[in-house]
Amino acid sequence: MPIYVKDQKLLQALIENRKRSASYAGAFLVKDEEGTDPNIVTGSDSEKSIDDLKGKDLLKRLHEVGTLAQITSIQGDQVVLLGHRRLRITEMVEEDPLTVKVDHLKEKPYNKDDDVIKATSFEVISTLREVLRTSSLWKDHVQTYTQHIGDFNYPRLADFGAAISGANKLLCQEVLEELDVYKRLKLTLELVKKEMEISKLQQSIAKAIEEKISGDQRRYLLNEQLKAIKKELGLETDDKTALSAKFRERIESKKDKCPPHVLQVIEEELTKLQLLEASSSEFNVTRNYLDWLTVLPWGNYSDENFDVHHAQKILDEDHYGLSDVKERILEFIAVGKLRGTSQGKIICLSGPPGVGKTSIGRSIARALNRQFYRFSVGGLADVAEIKGHRRTYVGAMPGKMVQCLKSVGTANPLVLIDEIDKLGRGHSGDPASALLELLDPEQNVNFLDHYLDVPIDLSKVLFVCTANVIEMIPNPLLDRMEIIAIAGYITDEKMHIARDYLEKNTREACGIKPEQVEVTDAALLALIENYCREAGVRNLQKQIEKIYRKIALQLVRQGVSNEPKDQEALSVTANEEISSSDGAAAKDEILKDSAVEDASVTNNIVNPASEEANEVNLANEAVVHEVHTTEAPKEDNVSEGKDTDGAKECAADKTIEKVVVDSSNLGDFVGKPVFQAERIYEQTPVGVVMGLAWTAMGGSTLYIETTKVEEGEGKGALVLTGQLGDVMKESAQIAQTVGRAILLEKDPDNQFFANSKLHLHVPAGATPKDGPSAGCTMITSMLSLAMGKPVKKDLAMTGEVTLTGRILPIGGVKEKTIAARRSAIKTLIFPSANKRDFDELASNVKEGLEVHFVDTYSEIYDLAFQSDSGTETS
Repeated sequence: MPIYVKDQKLLQALIENRKRSASYAGAFLVKDEEGTDPNIVTGSDSEKSIDDLKGKDLLKRLHEVGTLAQITSIQGDQVVLLGHRRLRITEMVEEDPLTVKVDHLKEKPYNKDDDVIKATSFEVISTLREVLRTSSLWKDHVQTYTQHIGDFNYPRLADFGAAISGANKLLCQEVLEELDVYKRLKLTLELVKKEMEISKLQQSIAKAIEEKISGDQRRYLLNEQLKAIKKELGLETDDKTALSAKFRERIESKKDKCPPHVLQVIEEELTKLQLLEASSSEFNVTRNYLDWLTVLPWGNYSDENFDVHHAQKILDEDHYGLSDVKERILEFIAVGKLRGTSQGKIICLSGPPGVGKTSIGRSIARALNRQFYRFSVGGLADVAEIKGHRRTYVGAMPGKMVQCLKSVGTANPLVLIDEIDKLGRGHSGDPASALLELLDPEQNVNFLDHYLDVPIDLSKVLFVCTANVIEMIPNPLLDRMEIIAIAGYITDEKMHIARDYLEKNTREACGIKPEQVEVTDAALLALIENYCREAGVRNLQKQIEKIYRKIALQLVRQGVSNEPKDQEALSVTANEEISSSDGAAAKDEILKDSAVEDASVTNNIVNPASEEANEVNLANEAVVHEVHTTEAPKEDNVSEGKDTDGAKECAADKTIEKVVVDSSNLGDFVGKPVFQAERIYEQTPVGVVMGLAWTAMGGSTLYIETTKVEEGEGKGALVLTGQLGDVMKESAQIAQTVGRAILLEKDPDNQFFANSKLHLHVPAGATPKDGPSAGCTMITSMLSLAMGKPVKKDLAMTGEVTLTGRILPIGGVKEKTIAARRSAIKTLIFPSANKRDFDELASNVKEGLEVHFVDTYSEIYDLAFQSDSGTETS
């Protein structure tokens, strides 16, 4: 046992002693201080106090019985002692270091063959063995003991057991002081047994701790071992190898079509993936990048249908009218057929809301057998939505075009870019400029997405853009597009669309059968004229839906249900149950007849007041009576059958009236009319002329009114009202100047403009108005007032006038023509430069109109102030 000696004198004495041939020292246990509990551990103050004690004071604190110990080695202040025999202090010889005289104690004589001693010693040995099995530390003690002391006998066995038991020091001292071998063995056995209990407790604690170790850690360890085993056996590869294999497999099928530069990038990234640790952030970036690169349809084109007749059929199925749009699509298909391959184009469909721009895009995709992908750029302010993010950012994604290619799986889809005139502009760049590369046929062969960072060929993609107002599209972007204007629909076209498309779809959506409702042509016409005057048909669809919803409620309140016929099913069950009797057969016939009579109407209202219903009920009662007499047990079923029969027969005769929606009751379904007639006057009075205007919602007619405020020498002036924009205000000034010149030419004596203060107003003052096509209308209005003559009946005009009286071309010819038809105008005046635009209009739009094309205002003057008989006024 190693002992640390702090007393230097004592240490020196031990070193001196060590130099002798046989160096020994006495080892005695120090008693605890009086009044302290030996089992409670205290601080190190008591130890200091022991070191301070000298001589007699120290001798008093020592136990009398100790051990003769051989000094085996001294290293620094560490002295290693080996116990040999017992000693008892007799007297003190020297105080510092404490030196004492001792007696050597021997065990009391004992009988080796005593059975009790033998049994006790065997128990000690077996207990020690049991403890030695669990503690490797004790094995070392046994080896040390046998090496230095030799064989075991009874006294030594007792000493060894107590020494290694680690028991309380006072208990060990008791064993040391006990000279009776049997008693000593008994004391040791107690200590060793206690040690065994401690060992068992230690084992249970260890087991409990082991169980507390996380199952995840064990699972992780086992999984890692399993992976290693599988890898060694070649059963499974690690994650990285599996990922690489997946990416290689993906690209294998596209290898022949994939561009070489893309294949090179994929190979480089796959190599990089193998070198990266799976836990690093770079690994995930590379994996995502490879995922995108390998999933794109490199060189994978869908087979296009270049059948012009098939395309014509599909376009006609989906849309009525729009001949110019359909013609352009068929031209595109024809070119593709002749070339053997299609080329990507950028078509821009412009027109008011609700004319079917988005659905036209969908129909084109169906006609061409191309995949369809739509994304709206309305309000888009982030360039990254189009060009993608850089890969290094957290949550980086490719742009919409790459996402589109992944989604559709072909490299030649039809991409509909919706609301391109409503692009936003944010702090992170200008999306309109980013779209230039995407939509430029010269550049999009090598479109570069920031995320992928490899060029993608978009030259085979057919881009269809939609816009309400093309003036809002930036010019460089507009330059790359082919504009197809969809002006809107005239009343006749709206009638066809409502009847053939909207009504049919709405009826199906509401679950109403065709024979249950009739919407007359007069009702549809009234709906279009008085409620849905805008260019598109979206509002018309809403109104038709409104009508059908109300009809659906009306039918359900009457008891109509277009669900599967549950009541008929009940009747059939009843029939089957009573089929064994003759009366049942008769009853079955009645049921069949009723079903034939009214196959279309299911659970309708029963009217028992009708004579037919009463007759049927009597017949049923007769049948039921017959069944009662022949087969009593079926009573319940039969009576149930009777009720059902009665209901069915009554339903057969009382058919619900068809709901008819006519112009007379249209207001009950959609409320009061939204629009009144645009024509305020049957014959326009003096100073009032009808003009034609274009708006984003289509065309409309508006009156321009001029009146004289006051008259007097040199009072000539002009007041403008009606929320006019700057352009229209300038048009009014020009109109006054040109009107003055025309009046001077036609009637030199008339000083109207010089002496009259005029007020020009454009009605609907709450609506802002601006545009460069009201000049000729304003001049005509002023001249009408100046000469006191009204303009020709049913006349409308449009055109901008220069100071010299030349008429400049205008826009929105179709919209303005449709607006004129809506107001029942017979005669139109357009600038000569717009003749071609008018000629291109569909015949049904131009039908019944007298149109004059003019170059100068003088021609308008002659046309506007002709008398009804046809003779020219002066």
